[in-house]
Amino acid sequence: MTDNIAAGPHTDGYLGDPAVRAEWDDRYADRQQLWSGRPNGALVAEVAGLTPGRVLDVGCGEGADAVWLARGGWDVTALEVSGVALERAAGHARDAGVAIHWVHATLTEAALPPASFDLVSAQYPALLRTPDAAAERALLAAVAPGGVLLLVHHAGMDTQHADDGGFDPADYVWPSMVADLLDDDWEIEVDEQRPRVAPDGGAGAHHTDDLVLRVRRLR
Repeated sequence: MTDNIAAGPHTDGYLGDPAVRAEWDDRYADRQQLWSGRPNGALVAEVAGLTPGRVLDVGCGEGADAVWLARGGWDVTALEVSGVALERAAGHARDAGVAIHWVHATLTEAALPPASFDLVSAQYPALLRTPDAAAERALLAAVAPGGVLLLVHHAGMDTQHADDGGFDPADYVWPSMVADLLDDDWEIEVDEQRPRVAPDGGAGAHHTDDLVLRVRRLR
């Protein structure tokens, strides 16, 4: 379910669990703007030396990373579960004059072309964990030979206990889980915790450190 920027995203063609969509639509609808509107610092740093090609932005939110990548010459496919977020992202892309392919789906239901992206970027994704590691495998499967998977998350969250709001870290995918699936077809280029370069404002601005996993598919 992709579309170009001229027509905007098909928010009624969602592929995935309706409950997940509803949860994120509610979160976005609660505020006029949820995120800062600027690209994530770790993405900017890690992409600096890469030659632009095809990129998949997993969980694109309101589109700041997708627009920044498109302005940098990347052919961007942006995936998001929230129709509210996608409409905002499409508006930002129109304002910036860039073309982006929108996918309204969860990662595991999106039926993306395998091994076709030079960069797969997942910045602080809320990917649900399953016994068959479906989300982790979907991230890896999307990367083309020679391409890069960049997975960035908030440090320390993976070891927290479940809270009263219903958030349980055990329900979600963390960089270490993806790293555990790597075989000889992959090379780890970065696997570290570092101070976060955080855009001012927006949800999540209180997190101070990132977990950064950057791996390259060799074949």
